[in-house]
Amino acid sequence: MKPGPLPGVDVPDEPGGPAAPPRRAPLPTRLGVTEPPAGEPIAVVAAGPAGAARRDVLAALLGLAPERLAVPPGSWLLVDHARVSTRAAYVPGYRQPHAYAPDGSAAGPALARPPRRVELTVAEPLLRRFAVVDTPDTGTLGLAGGRLLLDAVGRAGALLFVIAADQAFTAAERHLLAEVAGSSAEVFVVVTPGLSGWAAPPAPADSPEPTGPPELAELAGPSELAGPVDPAGAVVAAHRAALLAAVPGLARARWHPARPDDIDALRRAIVGWAADEGLRRGSAQPPEPPGAHDRVPVLPGAEATDWAGQLERQARSCAQRIRQDVALELADTHLRVVQEIVFGVGCAGLPQLLDRELEALSLLATALCDRAVRGICDDAAERVLGGPVSDGVRRRIVEAVRFGLDDHSAGRGLDRVLLVTSTAAVAELAGLGAADALRGYPGAERAEVLPPVAVALSGPCWQRWRGPGNDDPGGARAWAQRALREVELELTREVSRRFEAVRLSLTTVLADALDHGILLA
Repeated sequence: MKPGPLPGVDVPDEPGGPAAPPRRAPLPTRLGVTEPPAGEPIAVVAAGPAGAARRDVLAALLGLAPERLAVPPGSWLLVDHARVSTRAAYVPGYRQPHAYAPDGSAAGPALARPPRRVELTVAEPLLRRFAVVDTPDTGTLGLAGGRLLLDAVGRAGALLFVIAADQAFTAAERHLLAEVAGSSAEVFVVVTPGLSGWAAPPAPADSPEPTGPPELAELAGPSELAGPVDPAGAVVAAHRAALLAAVPGLARARWHPARPDDIDALRRAIVGWAADEGLRRGSAQPPEPPGAHDRVPVLPGAEATDWAGQLERQARSCAQRIRQDVALELADTHLRVVQEIVFGVGCAGLPQLLDRELEALSLLATALCDRAVRGICDDAAERVLGGPVSDGVRRRIVEAVRFGLDDHSAGRGLDRVLLVTSTAAVAELAGLGAADALRGYPGAERAEVLPPVAVALSGPCWQRWRGPGNDDPGGARAWAQRALREVELELTREVSRRFEAVRLSLTTVLADALDHGILLA
């Protein structure tokens, strides 16, 4: 791409005075389980190790054939309701989804790379209540994939973890479940029969000893002396006891063996949770927020204050902080990629690994920008309007600022996708739908000022390292270093441009309010 002036991440943007960050919650340092935002649809996110027949459990839950839920390795699957059954693949680098069939019989061009997600719509009444999301196997997620999974669980509301009877929870899976246990997300655990049927798994070497309080032993299951032993119930109790010893916060999780009667009970449990969750979200999000149509006067004498200067300093300070955070995250990403090239997935696994790292980086950068922009808008509005703004007033200001971005050169073309090419450069793709193809779990329509940050690997880049003649760890390490450096340079410029556009648009909105004495938005 055409290079431009690049500010250093360690050089202050405003030498004329100290930069004051917004007086809000601190910026997030990593992705994790969060509360679902307004308008987020209810969904159940399925996860678990390979070999646990997770697809069969979802097929039995939805009344579908298991082969209909097949997707390429590493892709996410979203199953939703529609009158007409469709299947579409969302591939980075394309503005429109493509028809997809697991057996390759779908019409259309061959996909240059695996899709980030596949959307399947079926006329299943159960899906009117909640959507179902299937994720890659937990053993292939890595650190970045685990963060993506936690973000999706927080927005969806529930996690369905599927494990086989002869499998044990790994350290990474226990850590993931511990993160979910500390949130408001609901957890369902399904145990399927293993290769040897309902046989208990051996305890892993890194699992803790079950030395918890006595009530955990009671939660683990009935005693062997209570009567005839149910093999499936005994295996479920053993898994539950092992998990509660490591993650006591999951004592309220609901456990089900994968048997026909128990799948029906699982379906009823999820439907009941979805009904309660829908009521909770609906009551917490009124259709008409306070202040949506109120007359909002400005603070007398606000035009004589230095509100515009403070707004500029805050915007520059936030941009500098986010540039630093992105640079640090990319440095950590480079270390993980090099380690995997040398000791892990090798050159053939580089595209999937780096693409997932860039997806997690995109979500983190988007969350950083959204949190900072909300704080900047609230602080500036408080100075001009004379006090904290209500939800309705905040929404009016956000819509006005978003509408005014195109009035400034820095705000044009923000809705674009950055694609890493096979030459370790960064190309861009703009247009409606380009960024939507990069979302593994789409969720609700965004209501923020800025469009999301979107970075992915292009199709030719994917094909280069998947080829059999490119097994060169040294070349892969050098290529990854150049590619991540180009991503850092491009994101640094992008963050600076975004906050300059927000500053100019917000200044226009508040200046118009001062000129007329009331908020015009």
